[in-house]
Amino acid sequence: MRTRTVLAAIALATAVLLGTSAVARADPVLPGPTRWPLGGAVRIIAGFAPPDSSWGSGHRGVDLAARRGQPVLAAATGRVSFARRLAGRGVVVVDHGSVRTTYEPVDPLVAVGERVQSGTVIGRIGSGGHCGGRCLHLGMKEGDRYLDPSLLIAGGADTALRLMPASQVAIARQRAVTRARQAAAAGALVASFANITPGEHGFVRPVPGGITSPFGMRFHPILHVWKLHDGTDFGASCGTPIRAPYAGRVASVGFNRGYGNRLMLDHGSVDGHRVRTGFNHATRYVVHAGTRVKRGQLLGYVGSTGYATGCHLHLMLWLDGRLANPMVWF
Repeated sequence: MRTRTVLAAIALATAVLLGTSAVARADPVLPGPTRWPLGGAVRIIAGFAPPDSSWGSGHRGVDLAARRGQPVLAAATGRVSFARRLAGRGVVVVDHGSVRTTYEPVDPLVAVGERVQSGTVIGRIGSGGHCGGRCLHLGMKEGDRYLDPSLLIAGGADTALRLMPASQVAIARQRAVTRARQAAAAGALVASFANITPGEHGFVRPVPGGITSPFGMRFHPILHVWKLHDGTDFGASCGTPIRAPYAGRVASVGFNRGYGNRLMLDHGSVDGHRVRTGFNHATRYVVHAGTRVKRGQLLGYVGSTGYATGCHLHLMLWLDGRLANPMVWF
């Protein structure tokens, strides 16, 4: 009897290590029946490609070929937990219990709290986002972890997702170590400027208006990845004057695909730190590289060039050559 018990324990341990179907049953599944969220033949034009780190570049879902106005269907039974526009595109989220599915860009036809069945029309393909009305981005999450929706939906209710094949365990562990190191480095960066008192250095905000997106990790509204938001966004209408926050010399003026029209301003040494500021997404600038400017002098005008969902100023700060949160200084 004891021998049989030991053998059973060994068999179970082997199943855990090898990721057999017995263990896979414990992984999250969608309540059946499941289906693709579009009618007819489904074509995946961009597959699931998660990044190595939570803020790295990657594709956290699948893109399905679609056309503007095409009906979008619930992939499984659940309850609508989100249905409105976000960062310029419509988003619908359906909670299925252990997991939730996300659909965008979708003009919602359902309301938060509404119960839907597999195949229920939840909206129509809208505009905005990276799809721009030409595809449906389908995502799936368990807590904060992104899953591959194609595996869950393709398998249906009787097939669970194997989150990590045994052959990938070593790779996953290495990625976890890398993420831990990156998180520690990010924490050290913030801590290194903890002794700086904001607002005591003579710098003024370059535009009026409140902060619409602070410095820190966020889900990028255009790239659809978690990444560091490397500055502070100020809400201001296009054409609002951008003024120098402090005296300095214009180091460069140019165009960047992501930052749009960009200006870098070198302030030299201020209170024991070498300070540089950056201004992004402007409509245009009225000063040139090498220009000496005074505090309050006109630099240019707010715009929405580059990767931007609307008019705003993206302000950046470097202290002693290292990127920092602008609000530790201003």
